[in-house]
Amino acid sequence: MKAWSILLPVLLCACGGGEVPPARVGRGQVGHDEQLLDENKRIAQHEALDIDGWIARQGLHMERTGTGVRIQLIEDSAGVNAKPLQTAHIRFRVSLIDGTECYASAPGAGEDFLIEQDNVESGLHEAIQYLSPGDSAIVVIPSHRAYGLAGDRSKIPMRSTVIYHLRLIGLEDAEGSGASRVLR
Repeated sequence: MKAWSILLPVLLCACGGGEVPPARVGRGQVGHDEQLLDENKRIAQHEALDIDGWIARQGLHMERTGTGVRIQLIEDSAGVNAKPLQTAHIRFRVSLIDGTECYASAPGAGEDFLIEQDNVESGLHEAIQYLSPGDSAIVVIPSHRAYGLAGDRSKIPMRSTVIYHLRLIGLEDAEGSGASRVLR
């Protein structure tokens, strides 16, 4: 009984007497959110200027999508563009805006991904749908459509713009029928 008489007041003090602290709402939170939004806008604008500078230095004339992905076709083949739920067979080289090469498909081989389904950059899912089998392109993907704030925790640092040199070798429908492959 003595133990409870000592333990009960300690527990009540530790728990704050059962009171729940009020939630933080109001002007403080809104101001903080606005600051974060302003900072993110500033960072995105700075990244867009870096991308524009890189494009100018390369002498490219790239199309810009509504999300900020830039695409320039290097080779344009006749055919139907890729669409969601097709498997895209690609050859690629990925680099950073400073020229550091990060990843590449094996020479003479390619890699596959299911458009709008597989775990690749959302900017790649978007860009591939501008291509038809046989096309090659340079694709610049801003960080918010690539690896975002964290990077890939391996070769791509946080908040990095990535550049794909990409060839769409072929497409396959989800069922495996109606495949259209162009091998080069």
